Amino acid sequence: MFHETPKPILEQMAALEEQDAKDRIDGTPMHKRLRQIPAETGQLLALLAASAPSGLCIELGTSAGYSGLWLSLAMAQRGGKLVTFELLPEKAEMARKTFKKAKVEELIELVNGDARGHVSQYDEIAFCFMDTEKEMYPDLYDLVVPRLLPGGLLLADNLTSHAEALAEFREKVRADSRVDSVLIPIGSGVLLCRKRRSN
Repeated sequence: MFHETPKPILEQMAALEEQDAKDRIDGTPMHKRLRQIPAETGQLLALLAASAPSGLCIELGTSAGYSGLWLSLAMAQRGGKLVTFELLPEKAEMARKTFKKAKVEELIELVNGDARGHVSQYDEIAFCFMDTEKEMYPDLYDLVVPRLLPGGLLLADNLTSHAEALAEFREKVRADSRVDSVLIPIGSGVLLCRKRRSN
């Protein structure tokens, strides 16, 4: 998967990494920054998505499409499309351009809108990556978990970098008997949840 990454994807990854680094030091307002995951988190996402059960893969929070590029590698391996949701029109447009330049449009369906109004339309979710505004996490979690397949995976980013803001969410997940979870100390802290099989 990583050894055969197509050149257009690598080029778009590099361009977004450069822009993200620039955003972090030049005073770009927070809401306009790409605020994307580091490469090692992208690799983790791709590996887990490629290993998830057969079913739907979704992403909640597209930004400019960087994490979607990593997940497209898994989609090429497993078949099917990634369905990714972005709330902000300007970010959605950036992602569309990213996916077109990377030549992964056939692997990704981009939905511009609040994921909370769309997730209920999907069932048999095998993999979900959540990286939205943090106040949306509890609602999105409540929408996704009932729709996760047994053995399905839900990953939520920023559990370390936003530890205080997400403390209640972390406890909510820890207490949820429907999933097993662990905090992975990679990037900004990735919470990995796996849907338990019914007894």
